[in-house]
Amino acid sequence: MSHAAITDLYKIDALLSPQERAARDVVAQFVDREYLPIIGKHFRAGTFPMQVVPKLAELGVFGATLQGYGCAGMNNVSYGLILQELERGDSGLRSFASVQSSLCMYPIYTYGSDEQKERFLPGMAQGKIIGCFGLTEPDFGSDPGGMRTRAKKDGDHYILNGSKMWITNGSIADVAVVWAKVDDGGAESVRGFLVEKGMPGFKAPEIQGKFSLRASYTSELSFSDVRVPAKNMLPGVQGLRGPLSCLNHARMGIAFAAMGAAVACFEGAREYALSRVQFNKPIAAFQLTQEKLADMLQEIVKGQLLALRLARLKDEHGKVAPEQVSLCKRNNVKAALDIARSARSIYGANGITDEYPPIRHALNLESVFTYEGTHEVHTLILGKAITGLDAFS
Repeated sequence: MSHAAITDLYKIDALLSPQERAARDVVAQFVDREYLPIIGKHFRAGTFPMQVVPKLAELGVFGATLQGYGCAGMNNVSYGLILQELERGDSGLRSFASVQSSLCMYPIYTYGSDEQKERFLPGMAQGKIIGCFGLTEPDFGSDPGGMRTRAKKDGDHYILNGSKMWITNGSIADVAVVWAKVDDGGAESVRGFLVEKGMPGFKAPEIQGKFSLRASYTSELSFSDVRVPAKNMLPGVQGLRGPLSCLNHARMGIAFAAMGAAVACFEGAREYALSRVQFNKPIAAFQLTQEKLADMLQEIVKGQLLALRLARLKDEHGKVAPEQVSLCKRNNVKAALDIARSARSIYGANGITDEYPPIRHALNLESVFTYEGTHEVHTLILGKAITGLDAFS
C-alpha cells in the first residue's frame, strides 16, 4: 500500500528489517489488488471469499511463525505486520488467518503429538485443512473455568457433550480444537481435543443476523455424544494454561492488526477531506477536521510503536507477560475503534455507506473490542499486575 508520508511520522519503517518489510509488502499488495475490490459485496452478502485462501497459503500466512511442516518460520514482528495488512482489508480476513494460525495450528504444534502434527499442520499451512477454536460457551465467555462441555473416557474414545459459541470458521472448519473438562481420576482437568468434521453428533450451524464481522463465518458448535478417538486428545497440556496460552499468542497479533484498520480509516478520511470542498475550500482546511486527523495520527503512531515493541519482546524472549499483551490489545483496539468513528464523521453522510471504509471497520472493531478478552477483562488483568489484587476472585 502506498501511504501518505505523514502516516509514518515516526519512521517506524526504518525500524524494520528488509525481511520484515518484504513480508508486509507482499501481503499489502495482495490486499490492495485482490481483496479490497471484493470486500464490499462479501460484507453485504455476509460471506467469506474462500477463493483467497490458496493465495494466503502461498504467501506463507498460515502458521507463519512455526518452524517446519511447510510453515514460513517468520518472526513475530513479520507476523504482526502481515496481520496488520490483512486487517486493513477487513477484520474478517484477518480473523480467518488468526484463528487458523494462532488458535489452531499453534496448539497442535505446541501441544500435539508427532502424529497429530504430521497429520494436520502441512495441510493447514497449505489452506487445504481449515481449523476453528472452541473455548467460549453460551454461558461462559470471560470465565472459561465455568465451561460445561465434558468429555468422558470410554475405552479408546472420549464421549464429548456440550456446546461452544461465537466460533470463527466453525461452519467451514475441517477440524475444531475443542476444550472440555475431563474427569481425570476424580479430579477435573481441562483438555484439548481435535474434533473432525463429519464425526456423528458434531454440528456447526452458522450464526445469523450479525452486523459485525459480516465477511466472516461465525458458528455455534454442538456436541451430542460425539465419539472422539483418544489419539485426538492433545497430550502436551492440561488445565486452562492450554487455551489461555493460545489466546495470549493470538492477542498479540490482534493488537498489532488493529492498527491496520486504523490506518485504512485515517488514510481514507485524509484523502476525502482533501478532496471534499465546502464553503469554497477543502474540509481539510478547517480546524476541527485537522484536529480529528491529528488525533488519529497520534494514536496510530503510539499504537504501532507499542505493537512493534511487544512483538520484539516476544522475538527476544520467546514469550511475553499477559499484562504486556493486555495493555497493547486494550489500547490499540480502543484507539482503532475511536479512529474509525472519528473518520466516519469526516465523511459526513457518505460515511455510513460501505463505499468507504470507516463504518465497516467500526462495526468489525466492535467485535474485536469484545473477543480475545473483552476490554474490561484486559483492564482487570492490568489492574492485578499493578496492585497485586485479583478482581476476578
